[in-house]
Amino acid sequence: MYRLSYAEIMEDAPDLGREREREAFDRALGLLRTAEAQGSRAGPERHAAVGSIQNLWNVLIADLLDPENGLPEGLRADLVAIGLWNMREAGEVLSTPERSLAALIEVNTSIRDGLQ
Repeated sequence: MYRLSYAEIMEDAPDLGREREREAFDRALGLLRTAEAQGSRAGPERHAAVGSIQNLWNVLIADLLDPENGLPEGLRADLVAIGLWNMREAGEVLSTPERSLAALIEVNTSIRDGLQ
């Protein structure tokens, strides 16, 4: 039987965390793209898609604000600012049904791609 040391497991943990974050972004982006493609017909789907990106950023912002977060302070501040922009844009999208989801899709695709 092969046994991994704790240090070996911890070395893999950041990669696993990034992979899970990418998967979460992929799910949210899939919903946003589907809703954007449906246009004005996307009523409930649009709300679910925007809600999913809001939920994702709520979790990310909480983690970024945690003093135990290991990222450099400047990067954490930049990511929190991006998260707050996402929250404001999501609110605007929900209050203005004709507003495109393109900005949310573009910014979150860039963030997801940066996790690789």
